[in-house]
Amino acid sequence: MATQQIVLVTGGSRGLGKDMALRLAEHGLVVVLTYHSKEAEAQSVVEQIKGMGQQAAALQLDTATGGTFTGFVEQLRPVLADFGSDRLDYFVNNAGIGIHVPFAETSEEQFDQLLNIQFRGPFFLTQALLPLLRDGGGIVNISTGLARFCLPGYAAYGAMKGAMEVLSRYQAVELGERGIRSNVVAPGAIETDFGGGAVRDNDQLNQMVASVTALGRAGKPDDIGGVVAFLCTGEAKWINAQRIEVSGGMKL
Repeated sequence: MATQQIVLVTGGSRGLGKDMALRLAEHGLVVVLTYHSKEAEAQSVVEQIKGMGQQAAALQLDTATGGTFTGFVEQLRPVLADFGSDRLDYFVNNAGIGIHVPFAETSEEQFDQLLNIQFRGPFFLTQALLPLLRDGGGIVNISTGLARFCLPGYAAYGAMKGAMEVLSRYQAVELGERGIRSNVVAPGAIETDFGGGAVRDNDQLNQMVASVTALGRAGKPDDIGGVVAFLCTGEAKWINAQRIEVSGGMKL
């Protein structure tokens, strides 16, 4: 059996996913991360983790294409074997995109794209990974503050993340007999390239976010990864079916 626990992080090549991967490695976990198209960036994260003295690997995955999940699981098995295991201990559903468009103008194409990436994909990918997920392990689903408070233009995105939050509670109930926990981490507005980098690059938007956040600033990637890493430890063993918002107190 593996001496170190193994975690899979989707969308781990950049932004919040990258910070999650690095923080998880700092906590002593072996990290398998996925990327959609940015292989070089993903390999750079792997090298950073290896530079920390930890093990890591990267695999390509399109979370919007459910027909690929069985093949992905078969790709994952030998990677786990390389790390001396046949199981995952934790799974972080992080990969996603943002579309900013008013409710009245949201097209079916935009809706379906968000549905496939933010809800349908995570639903069936997690299902496909269940045979590999160790009893007593855990799932961390990434949501958003926009599932609690509302900013115009995020109706479809916020709704999909709200669906993930409900799904997490059902996962906790139905997988509890295996000792598998399911929790949600919901970031607030973060300075990354997500959604075109708006919070990071638009000073007016950044200042607006700061003005409605109790701690007086927009979030940064390293505000999030440590919380995800904590949920992937034994210290969080009695935390289940919870939504942890990590927003600095936004829109209270």
